[in-house]
Amino acid sequence: MTDYLQEQEMEIEALEAILMDEFKEIHSGESGLNTSNKCYCITISPQEDEGDEPVSMPVQLALIFSHTEKYPDEPPLLNVRSIRGIPTEDLRTLKENLEKEATENLGMAMVYTLVSTAQEWLSGRFGQDSLDDGAADDEQEKDEVIVPHGEPVTVETFLAWRERFEAEIALERAKLMPDSALTTTKEKKLSGRQWFESGRAVAAARGALTSKEDSEEEYEEDIDFDDDDFEDDEEEDMLEHYLAEK
Repeated sequence: MTDYLQEQEMEIEALEAILMDEFKEIHSGESGLNTSNKCYCITISPQEDEGDEPVSMPVQLALIFSHTEKYPDEPPLLNVRSIRGIPTEDLRTLKENLEKEATENLGMAMVYTLVSTAQEWLSGRFGQDSLDDGAADDEQEKDEVIVPHGEPVTVETFLAWRERFEAEIALERAKLMPDSALTTTKEKKLSGRQWFESGRAVAAARGALTSKEDSEEEYEEDIDFDDDDFEDDEEEDMLEHYLAEK
């Protein structure tokens, strides 16, 4: 019996030196343990990363224990309480983990090991990293529903884009046309820029060469969304292409 008491007293002295203000003796009636032996309470907070400034922890735990007669050859009496922010279900889970840990460490002073286990659990469950991960998940969910920012789509911007789009199509088609289609006479061949500026680029995009005046008139009508010359599917395809470019 004397050997057990000496070992228990040595452990208490070591815990007082290591934990200081976080370690204190409490009355057995406050412990929630069924014992009249001395009871002790250790305040535990999530572990801070090295270099981090001290912050007010959102959760805090009280680990209460009392040595049994044959400790450490039998586990100590244990209890856990929430000082701040820990749900009852989590306390139950932690107590089960600590009791299992105590059983695995029989034969040696184990209270500080149990303190470390509780602190690691608390850090993993409620620590800053977990809070940051939760915030990151929230941000990711927000990113998934945010519409990409860009130039607002209005009738004017779409019409301006469609004008450029049709001109590009006309130029692409012009590259595939025979030289005779780009000449006014056999002796005089228009350059690509001259041919485009003459108004026949748009006419070519629509499948027929007409006079410059008729082509410009048709083009002005063509930018109307109600123009029958464009089918609904073609309008949708062009709008999708426009939005993809944006």
